[in-house]
Amino acid sequence: MDLAREHGLSTQAIRNYEEAGILPAAGRTAHGYRTYTPLHARALRAFLALVPGHGHQTAASIMQAVNRDAVEDALRIIDESHGQLLDDRRTLQAVEVALRDLAPVPQERRGTSGGGASGDGTSGGDTFIGPLARRLGIRPATLRKWESAGLVRPRRDPQTGYRVYSAADVRDARLVHQLRRGGYLLEQIAPLIAQVRSAGGVAPLESALRDWHARLSARGRAMLAGAADLDAYLRAR
Repeated sequence: MDLAREHGLSTQAIRNYEEAGILPAAGRTAHGYRTYTPLHARALRAFLALVPGHGHQTAASIMQAVNRDAVEDALRIIDESHGQLLDDRRTLQAVEVALRDLAPVPQERRGTSGGGASGDGTSGGDTFIGPLARRLGIRPATLRKWESAGLVRPRRDPQTGYRVYSAADVRDARLVHQLRRGGYLLEQIAPLIAQVRSAGGVAPLESALRDWHARLSARGRAMLAGAADLDAYLRAR
């Protein structure tokens, strides 16, 4: 089948796309063979061009809507996908701001109490839950929830039992706070915090951030390319 060969697909894949509504219904010969036209070729090109930017499922939903003459539904799906890309960019920006503001901290010395208490309830370079919560603009209960999730690990004062947050704990709490504001779930934050801890700072994350930027840019470019092929298909219809 020429349509399949042109894109390196199997004839069964083409049939599956048709049955799924990604391609318009094919005509039949007198002997029952499917006949595909240049319109089907345009539909297939549009679908394959949409996949890199929107993902397989969203691209399929777009084509299915177009092929049932629900173009407004297709445009809404595209808008939602672009909105998701914008949200992802904002999340990345929030993470970068958080990392930029996090200064390197010395190695933690857990189990030591440091010097005398300061005016905000701290001991040396340490701080307690109330002052830290006020600094971040959150409730102490939120810090306790993060502790339960393993995202911050304050030690306990051996005499009072109070939680004591070191400079590294404060760094972790600030990073968690920014990631939560960026829309990350606690279970998504945990691996990132673990990486920061194991490296002793945030520098090793720079390559990951560059890769994240590159992937978002590639996704945006792919959306543009997909839009061009989809528009050609809509005009052909």
